[in-house]
Amino acid sequence: MDRRGSYATLGLPNPKANAHTAYQVFRNQTSYNRFWDGRNYLSVIITSVRNLSRSFLACSSIHNPTGSDPQALEAARADTERTVRILVAILYATKNHLRAEWGAEIIPGAALSPNTGNPTVIPEYSDLLPPGLKGLDDRGVGLALQLAFFVEQYIKRSFDAGAFHGPQASQMQVQLNTLTDAYGRMETIRLTSIPIALLIHQKQVLSLFGCVLPFALVDEMGWWAVFIVVMVMFTLYGIDGIGNQLEDPFGFDRNDIRMDAIVDDIREEVFVLLEEWRRVGAKGGGEMFLGKGSSGGERRVRVGSVDEH
Repeated sequence: MDRRGSYATLGLPNPKANAHTAYQVFRNQTSYNRFWDGRNYLSVIITSVRNLSRSFLACSSIHNPTGSDPQALEAARADTERTVRILVAILYATKNHLRAEWGAEIIPGAALSPNTGNPTVIPEYSDLLPPGLKGLDDRGVGLALQLAFFVEQYIKRSFDAGAFHGPQASQMQVQLNTLTDAYGRMETIRLTSIPIALLIHQKQVLSLFGCVLPFALVDEMGWWAVFIVVMVMFTLYGIDGIGNQLEDPFGFDRNDIRMDAIVDDIREEVFVLLEEWRRVGAKGGGEMFLGKGSSGGERRVRVGSVDEH
């Protein structure tokens, strides 16, 4: 106790704030890692969808065996388009699964609310699902995983028909496995929350720190200690709030991953490819799938220079 005149003031040693601050930063970094990993795994799924769509459309464009029945070829092309649309549906199914919006395949154009169980209209991808699909969400199988079976079956059918050679089909299986792996990792982030005991203890320590801090500053700073304590606690509680926001990055908050916009952009991209693919064989269309230039002329390009001859 320090004595000033006839009054005694309480002079406590400075609390070891460094350890607590480091803990707060660690907690915030852990939450941000969940956010960043979720975004990276979404990119992995998008890349796999792009690669598979490109391979399916490009190979089906040039696969036209001699003597093939035109109706069989038309059926094969319809199968290809159906599978590419399923790839896009996997993105929507993954997004809704992570948000606990299940049942889009049970009720056409609708999903079940996790709170009330009532149908919620989701017309965004019901037209991409295979007709007559019976979902298994109520039995624990996510729609994204269920749709992956359709893609694998298409790869097998196309390989048997000669559209893909062995190494190419194997690489497509790798892409599909990579997609499924990223889906599982995103599901792990969604379902594995920060332990509640850790969160409770953190709140208690933060409150205790805020109660002790004024006594550590009052002797040296007087009334300025009030301002300093407010600023310090505002910073620490702000870090804690940011951590809470980033723990589940797949929701609808402004700080969450913009999954709606990202998935819609990929859908638009793949549908443009589909539109060009349908024009294969038509005059002035589908050249990108046949390895031809759009101008009709040939242009020879060297690495680092242009051959003008």
